[in-house]
Amino acid sequence: MKPVDVGIYEKDGKYYTLNLIPGQDVYGEELVEEEGFEYREWDPNRSKLCAFLEKEGSIPIQPDMDILYLGAGDGTTASHMSDIVTEGKIFALEVAREPFRNLLSLSKDRRNIFSIMADARNPERYEEIVGKVDFIYQDISQKDQTEIFLKNLRFLKEDSIAIIVVKAKSMDVSRSPEQIYEEVEDKLGKEGYDILLKTDISHRQKDHAMIVIEK
Repeated sequence: MKPVDVGIYEKDGKYYTLNLIPGQDVYGEELVEEEGFEYREWDPNRSKLCAFLEKEGSIPIQPDMDILYLGAGDGTTASHMSDIVTEGKIFALEVAREPFRNLLSLSKDRRNIFSIMADARNPERYEEIVGKVDFIYQDISQKDQTEIFLKNLRFLKEDSIAIIVVKAKSMDVSRSPEQIYEEVEDKLGKEGYDILLKTDISHRQKDHAMIVIEK
């Protein structure tokens, strides 16, 4: 295994994280043992954060970070975050009942994941649970996804980074994805956030880009 970032490895063109709970897979991913350690394959077709890693070569996550993950789904990406963030906490928010059941089950084994069933449009309802975090990651398919992101940036510490996964066709099917991405960047910039990077991940997820901001 070749280290490519903190807690992330590469072998034969595939990405892996060191399994926090050896012997357990989460979504049918391959488990690989090497030199006494077990690694979980991280599939960029199943995880947009891994698609970002594939394009950029790194992700802005460290082992001691507290993370707010908006739209965590059934926990596929959150589980790999859990492998990396061994000294921090992941507040994983999901509103849909069925994925949340899987997420809740995952958090029973992975003690650094704290599952929250809530609508990300109402951050005041989980404000006391989350507090301030080092990193925010949002992956929500809604027309108002930018506004949801802005509401939740209240939780981000100063000089910290957040990523929004922009799903262009969820916002407006009548305009090009590039127009949507520019609009999102403009809204975030007008609110005083620095746009650090825009990464198109259409090679894995059609009409998707990820925008990285700093508070």
